Amino acid sequence: MKISISYRHIESPRAVESALNRHVSKIGKLLKSYQPDLIQLHGGFEKQPHRPEYIFSANLSLPTGTLHANGEGPDAATSARKAFVELEGQIKKHQARLRKDYEWKRKRGKAEQALA
Repeated sequence: MKISISYRHIESPRAVESALNRHVSKIGKLLKSYQPDLIQLHGGFEKQPHRPEYIFSANLSLPTGTLHANGEGPDAATSARKAFVELEGQIKKHQARLRKDYEWKRKRGKAEQALA
């Protein structure tokens, strides 16, 4: 996986990198079916100048599509966590669509629908 993270108006990015590495390894486990050199993760931290708020924006480029997630929080680690949680959900939904899970769901019968 190719990773590039940019920091804008953040004093010490080293404090956040350990949390980022943990989240990236978690996403890497979800993306085992793809070749590692075809996956690109671009992220950007930004501190709001007028508010005590951090924003993390992540773009994940896969061979089958591109996913985007944002996270806002009072510190950089919280904003990254929110963005990666959203990105994990999108990855699971994307892979379910590729597997066509919706075609395998059993349809409810008319008698069951009347009782429900």
